[in-house]
Amino acid sequence: MDERQALIAFGALSQETRLQVIRMLVVAGPDGMAAGAIAEKAEVSPSNVSFHLKELERSGLIAQQRESRSIIYTANYEALGGLVRFLMEDCCSGHPEICAPAAAVAACCTPKTEEKLQ
Repeated sequence: MDERQALIAFGALSQETRLQVIRMLVVAGPDGMAAGAIAEKAEVSPSNVSFHLKELERSGLIAQQRESRSIIYTANYEALGGLVRFLMEDCCSGHPEICAPAAAVAACCTPKTEEKLQ
């Protein structure tokens, strides 16, 4: 992830409802959530959540797919992982013990297919 992409992602996450939505979608997993369910759980109107979902999608942090009459939103784990890696790139300054706890947490969230590539 380059700096421009990171700035767009951080911009999208710098709003309370969008941060809440992305956390909901991460917990929901690959099955995602319908827009109506997101609005209900976030306690915002459907038009309000639609605006926020559009911003998160524009940032690349979520994806959508149509299922019958619903639009299902899912977290883009690859983009979220890229954002975490962007933050961690220079954190250690030659002292890996500084980043070890955070790196261990990030490793537990690595998709199985990505682990095999490394």
